[in-house]
Amino acid sequence: MACSRSLIVEENFQCSICLSVFTKPVSIPCGHNFCFECISNYWDTTKTFPCPLCKEEFLTKPMLRVNTVIAEMAAKLKSKVQEKSTGISEQAGNGNVFCTMCTGARAAALKSCLVCFMSLCEEHLKPHQTILALKKHKLINPVENLENRICETHEEPLELFCKVDHMFVCGACKDTDHKNHKIVTLEEEAEMRKTQLGNEKTHADEMIQSRQQKIQEIQKSMDASRNNAAKALSCSLHVTTALADYIKRSQAELTKVIEAKQKKTRTEAERFIQELEGEIMQIKQKNVELNQVSLANDPLIFLENFLSLTISQPQVKDWSDVTLTSDQFEVQGALAKLETTVMREVSMLCDPDLKEKQQHAVDVTLDPDTAHPQLAVSADGKQVTHGGRKRNVPNKRERFDHVLNVMAKEGFSSGKFYYEVQVKDKPQWDLGVVNESINRKGDIRLSPKNGYWTIWLRKGHEFTANTGPAINLPVREVPQKVGVFVDYEQGQVSFYDVDTKANIFSFTGCNFTEKLFPFFSPCANDDGKNSAPLIIAPVKYNN
Repeated sequence: MACSRSLIVEENFQCSICLSVFTKPVSIPCGHNFCFECISNYWDTTKTFPCPLCKEEFLTKPMLRVNTVIAEMAAKLKSKVQEKSTGISEQAGNGNVFCTMCTGARAAALKSCLVCFMSLCEEHLKPHQTILALKKHKLINPVENLENRICETHEEPLELFCKVDHMFVCGACKDTDHKNHKIVTLEEEAEMRKTQLGNEKTHADEMIQSRQQKIQEIQKSMDASRNNAAKALSCSLHVTTALADYIKRSQAELTKVIEAKQKKTRTEAERFIQELEGEIMQIKQKNVELNQVSLANDPLIFLENFLSLTISQPQVKDWSDVTLTSDQFEVQGALAKLETTVMREVSMLCDPDLKEKQQHAVDVTLDPDTAHPQLAVSADGKQVTHGGRKRNVPNKRERFDHVLNVMAKEGFSSGKFYYEVQVKDKPQWDLGVVNESINRKGDIRLSPKNGYWTIWLRKGHEFTANTGPAINLPVREVPQKVGVFVDYEQGQVSFYDVDTKANIFSFTGCNFTEKLFPFFSPCANDDGKNSAPLIIAPVKYNN
């Protein structure tokens, strides 16, 4: 056995890829060393050039040059190990098989004889190579415990293998118990098994390589996701900053425009007032003159004064069509439209008000008395699936009898309420709210006109808002959990992707006149493709 010191030295000169002493050792920029062929073959299987040990990646393939110092030390180590392995003197625990005929220091055996039950060195093997009778003995590569190579039943060498019973057999076993079995030599079976092991190792290496490549793909995807997230955050900051700056500048300019228009209006009003006051002065002067004439009580004097009076008409104009415009400042409508548009578009990305809406969460449970006979409602009323088999249930007035629908027990006729439904692994489903008085028998058309405010998913990616006529909804990704928010007084029903906080669709301007109930449809099982349940999930407030 090599001493601990030599083992440590040998380990220091082992390639971490082939686990053997270096052959043409090369160093790469990170400082680790490998055999030239090992690292070259390893990089042939990768798109980049990573270090197998520390995983540091290099953009270009490093120039490989043999490290002469390590190469010389590795060569000396190999020479030392070879000398120990070929030495003829016996050393404790070196793993060699020694000649059983040597006396004193025993030489290493070259062959073992299955007839003589001995292992023979080069000198003691000569009789088996020259004497005719001994030439017929079965010689094998040197092994220990030769007695284990002998058939216990026939005391003949176990030099054959039964492929039926998977056991070692001798020549006599072949002609008796294993007469009709397929028998091959040990060498043939060993060669076949070695080939099998080689194939298994190759397959294992391929599996390792494919998984290493998959790790690299995942790491690249993770890096790409991180980069995309950084770009999205940067874009969001840039756009919102630019938008805020534009709105501020627009507000400043709009203020100037409004003030200028108001000033113009004030100037025009003051001019109108000045003209009107001038005309009033003229009319008042005429009234004074007329009053002086009318004061005389004597008819003669009154007539003399009146006949001598020259009545001049005041220089005035017709003001009946003159108005001062006041609707130039009605920008509220345009600004309200802008506010609605911006809030709608932003909410399609991420609604900042979802957390506030979640504060109105209510406890919702499914009503089995409304469930179609083929729907299975869980005992706690939180899950529903399409079982396929029709249940024997009473045909109540409130039960759906044709379409796979179910309603909640709880109804709401005022205020705001919110709940969430898990739709994970379901390519088809319907969700929303309905009037208490909806038709539940026969075929049903989902639309607000019929008392249904719903959306649905079909084929795993087709979203539709059932507005009558329906609207196809563009979504960036299929949600795993859908939030439903209702504001009864405002006439609003909104649907959210809970994970991304994005608004999927909103019914607005609705006129609710009766109690609203949450509505669900898991849709048909579709041979197991849509077997996952709809689950009313507890609301976890997003931060």
